[in-house]
Amino acid sequence: MNPLERSVEAALFAAEEPMSVDALAGFLGDADKSEVRAALKTLAETYEKRGIHLVERGKRWHFETAPDLAHLLRKEREQVRRLSRAATEVLAIIAYHEPVSRAEIESIRGVQTSGGTLDVLMEAGWVKIAGRREVPGRPTIYATTPEFLDHFGLSSRRDLPGIAELRATGLLDPVEDAYDDLMGENDTEGAQTGTEGDEEPSDAA
Repeated sequence: MNPLERSVEAALFAAEEPMSVDALAGFLGDADKSEVRAALKTLAETYEKRGIHLVERGKRWHFETAPDLAHLLRKEREQVRRLSRAATEVLAIIAYHEPVSRAEIESIRGVQTSGGTLDVLMEAGWVKIAGRREVPGRPTIYATTPEFLDHFGLSSRRDLPGIAELRATGLLDPVEDAYDDLMGENDTEGAQTGTEGDEEPSDAA
């Protein structure tokens, strides 16, 4: 392992938060960014078969437990808490179409969206306010966060699965209609089969 790789390894190990290539290069005294990227790639390969992995999520790098060993470090089994249908639909729309305004989300879903649904997603750390669209009224627009990518094991939004992959893994159940609407396979069904939380009163963004 060369000195730069050792330095990058040490910096990431001590960092409180994931670091980008730019942040690492600056932290290491304005190191060459291409060399930092090469060092990260080498380190990721080195750790690939170890108990911890070096991974990139949303253009930021950090160490995490190897997925097959994560259960050894849990003192308690995490309780699986499923999002409501409305929250799942909204999260999917934001992920595939970001940045989007609430009006655009409602247009895609075909029903009104409660501000509480967006609050739930923001409290989970998966959605953030990404500014305002430069149109009359300047509506708030929403986008996903690096925590969203990290939670779902995605390096970037380019890794989002397609409709066929989602069906094959069973991840569409019980919100398959929402994804059908999102991907253009069903233009009306989602609005006709709304469940609790789908038709909550709208409030201003």
